[in-house]
Amino acid sequence: MIGRLTGTLLEKNPPQILVDVGGIGYEVDVPMSTFYQLPAIGQSVTLRTHLAVREDGHFLYGFFSDEERAAFRQLIKVSGIGARTALAVLSGLSVNDLAQAVALQETGRIVKVPGIGKKTAERLVLELKDKLGKALPATGATVTAAAGAAPADAHSDILNALLALGYNEKEALRAMKDLAPDTGVSAGIREALKLLAKV
Repeated sequence: MIGRLTGTLLEKNPPQILVDVGGIGYEVDVPMSTFYQLPAIGQSVTLRTHLAVREDGHFLYGFFSDEERAAFRQLIKVSGIGARTALAVLSGLSVNDLAQAVALQETGRIVKVPGIGKKTAERLVLELKDKLGKALPATGATVTAAAGAAPADAHSDILNALLALGYNEKEALRAMKDLAPDTGVSAGIREALKLLAKV
């Protein structure tokens, strides 16, 4: 089991990144909450990881905090929740927001995540009620957007990230239309997700 990676960040193609560790490039899928905190390309990064071994391959998921990884591991234990949906949940809700939604049985907040219907949200709340709180601390880290100038193709990266999270092109473009031309990828994804959560 690969539990942690420390290496040089080579590529950022949300929701996937490429990390060089001793000359080996690891493709790692991350939630947007982790993506926002990534350093600039070429800098060192450390991630907690979860390795999933399936018939069609080995998949590595990365997280900045133990709390995020713990929440991810609880989510994928819920019937009907796969790794991609779990990443979408953690991209749309912070760990604290998810824990609060589960504790208060607020399925309405969870169904705003793409791929989560009413029945799945109800099952998620029911199955996580006694588990999520034990796996997480009372408070979590505040997520901040990574600084840096916007690349020329930032809007393309933002669109691809939203599509990868399960939103259709119409929804993604609608959420992006009010973004400033110089908006960076991380900030743009964050703002678009906020707008989509209000729909």
